[in-house]
Amino acid sequence: MNVSLTPELESLIHRKVSNGRYTSASEVVREALRLMEERDQVQELHKASMREKIAAGMESLRAGQGSDGEAFMAKIDADLAAIEHRDR
Repeated sequence: MNVSLTPELESLIHRKVSNGRYTSASEVVREALRLMEERDQVQELHKASMREKIAAGMESLRAGQGSDGEAFMAKIDADLAAIEHRDR
């Protein structure tokens, strides 16, 4: 497999090897790919969690358990103002 890298990425790989953390450019690239795969898995878990929360919220709304958005935001604004006033 051939891979073309920008000069900046090539320099980064050389620095990683010369610092002694990695023994070869291949090792640096393997680690980068492992980290990328791990990041992708974490993102998928977050997406799944958000989908579950959205579904639960929609079900709550369908069951008539919703909150008035304007009143909710007004309460948040009041709470924040109280915190700011207290901290002064």
